[in-house]
Amino acid sequence: MSPVADGVVPAGPAFSLAVDAMGGDHAPEAILDGLELAAERHPHARFLLVGDEARLGALLALRKRAAKACSLRHAPETISGDMKPTAALRIRGSSMRVAIDAVAAGEAAGVVSAGNTGALMALAKIVVKTLPEIDRPALAAIGPSARGDVVMLDLGANVQCDARNLVEFAVMGDAFARSVLGLTQPSIGLLNVGSEELKGDERVRQAAETLRDSAFGNNFRGFVEGHDIAAGTVDVIVTDGFTGNVALKTGEGALKLMRDLLRQVFTSSIPARIGYLLARPALDRLREWMDPRRYNGAVLIGLNGVVVKSHGGADALGFAHAVDVAMDMVTHRFNDRIREGLARLAETAPPTPAR
Repeated sequence: MSPVADGVVPAGPAFSLAVDAMGGDHAPEAILDGLELAAERHPHARFLLVGDEARLGALLALRKRAAKACSLRHAPETISGDMKPTAALRIRGSSMRVAIDAVAAGEAAGVVSAGNTGALMALAKIVVKTLPEIDRPALAAIGPSARGDVVMLDLGANVQCDARNLVEFAVMGDAFARSVLGLTQPSIGLLNVGSEELKGDERVRQAAETLRDSAFGNNFRGFVEGHDIAAGTVDVIVTDGFTGNVALKTGEGALKLMRDLLRQVFTSSIPARIGYLLARPALDRLREWMDPRRYNGAVLIGLNGVVVKSHGGADALGFAHAVDVAMDMVTHRFNDRIREGLARLAETAPPTPAR
């Protein structure tokens, strides 16, 4: 998730990204602090900052790099974290809605928000709309593994999926890994209850058959299991939203448990505290590698624009990483890569029927 080397965004929309400045637990200060970091990483980017204009103007005056990169647009209302998506759809003057409207109107190439997840997904689907070639958008994110970063989707946008959806997720995951991780030939696996070809239900087996016979066949590694996520067996793991969300939350819980256990072990006695001091350099590297801020930025892919969801509790560094993800997708023509992948799929594999 490194920033683009030259920071140049292709010609097109006036703004690289629209930013919902009022969404999230620590908005707007953390959002602007994140943009201060992002503006340094992407010096040619332009951000449309949406929210309370008077409040944002005063805060921008204290952040010179962000002030230079941002234009303000007033939005008088805010979508709360507990608001239902149906209610959020009716608030046309919210900072989230105005930012998303800018993407739909072609003013901005994408949007980043730390606000209400359900509201963002609902607004994005209805206002930005799905790419004509895609049946359903998916929620994707990056996580750590023993071999490096791994992409996983769907993480909750679609609880039930058919074979066609899974194949499309694979194509979008391939484009995501190329755009954000910079991989030239990302490997792909379908999450299943076993690695054998006869395992799983019909939709998973059918999706695997389609991928094997397609232009993605050389990069498709077949079925992978839950332990393969942390092992980094493949670069892209494809599953339905129900399974993906359970796996995501399980992984988050396991990481928290490991941090808590390490804390208990190294504070249990005086020798343990001495051991901590000796091991501190290695533990600091481990902490940095597993820092959740490095993986902030879940992406709703398959839409007519880039839509990135930052964690609501993200600090400045976490929000800057979400901006990095969005900028990588914009700069590397993410949606064009999806279209190219779908064209390759259509040329080499028969249509996958929905079930």
